[in-house]
Amino acid sequence: APAPPPARHLFSEPAEVEALRGNLLAWYDQCKRDLPWRALAATESDADRRGYAVWVSEIMLQQTQVATVIDYYNRWMQKWPTLQALAQASLEEVNELWAGLGYYSRGKRLQEAARKVVSELAGRMPRTAEDLEKLLPGVGRYTAGAIASIAYGQATGVVDGNVIRVLCRLRCIGADSSSPAVIDCLWDMANALVDRSRPGDFNQALMELGATVCVPKAPLCGECPVKQHCRARRRKLFGKPPTVPDVEDCGVGDCPLCPPATELWDSSLGVTNFPRKAAKKPPRVMRTATCVLERRGCHGAPEFLIVQRPSSGLLAGLWEFPSLPLAQGLQEERAREELADQLQAWMGRPVAAKGLRFMGEVIHIFSHIHQTYVVYSLPLDGDVVLDPALSPSRWVTEDEFRASAVSTAMKKV
Repeated sequence: APAPPPARHLFSEPAEVEALRGNLLAWYDQCKRDLPWRALAATESDADRRGYAVWVSEIMLQQTQVATVIDYYNRWMQKWPTLQALAQASLEEVNELWAGLGYYSRGKRLQEAARKVVSELAGRMPRTAEDLEKLLPGVGRYTAGAIASIAYGQATGVVDGNVIRVLCRLRCIGADSSSPAVIDCLWDMANALVDRSRPGDFNQALMELGATVCVPKAPLCGECPVKQHCRARRRKLFGKPPTVPDVEDCGVGDCPLCPPATELWDSSLGVTNFPRKAAKKPPRVMRTATCVLERRGCHGAPEFLIVQRPSSGLLAGLWEFPSLPLAQGLQEERAREELADQLQAWMGRPVAAKGLRFMGEVIHIFSHIHQTYVVYSLPLDGDVVLDPALSPSRWVTEDEFRASAVSTAMKKV
């Protein structure tokens, strides 16, 4: 079994824990941002509606900045103010509202979970982090802890990216912050720290601190309400170990929470030496040929053909212009021919490769994919109906296109 982490990394003094809680909550009460989901959670008396309000916000905030989420959240809650309303919505409606927010499977799983609550749980949200994680699709450990603490007052901690950064700096945790050993330790620490009387506020305060003060670069250490508890701030960072180890350093080479002895600290970085992260894998590079098929509509306005993506995988269920993944290194002339062949198979009528007009390239960065769309246009006379056995399709005006469930990448195209 791995050795337990040295006591210097932990919050072992009850007086220090109480002081940290008090300072952090006092700061939060005075400085917290005015966010719509906080207002709903604070004023909603019905437990299920409160839990739903928090749940929607936490799903939207995964991998997405607060400023982007606010408008989406307000429109979502206006359209589907309850679990029951969301359960009755179609996936198409969910995708349309979610369009542009990214990570589209989040909205799909949120709706699936809402239907499960209504059909299998009698419309009652689970009340504990354990049950939320076990029973609701798309709800992981962090989201479950956030809902349970904020909406239902369960004294359970949360660990997200902001909390990881704050705790690693507070306790000089320099090992890879994505490693299981470090994550487990951080969860233990969060559960030990959470204020028993105000768990939801404490967890939000910890996340707020990481989002607004203890930021990744140029943290505002002078404004930090818990700076007196921060070991990264008062540690004397050095380029090589001193002859006599500092009393706050482990002094041994096998601490699971310290960085490897071979990794030198950059003293110019200060607290931003923490946390340490594993090197990211480079994104996959992909190229896709995309064709904008255009015709004149009955009122003279241009219309464009869009097709629906498969119900699983990247951008599941969204609509796009007819597209074809390309092999790496494929020359433009050959890509044009392959796209023409694919369009011909879809439409059941000849498509000449030379009739496809090359418009340019659009680059879009997904979280794990560097995607290049090679864009062509093809004007058509009359109607075209794709084989419904291949994929659903429809003609839309530009306004209808922008109101449809299409990705940001397709809007760029």
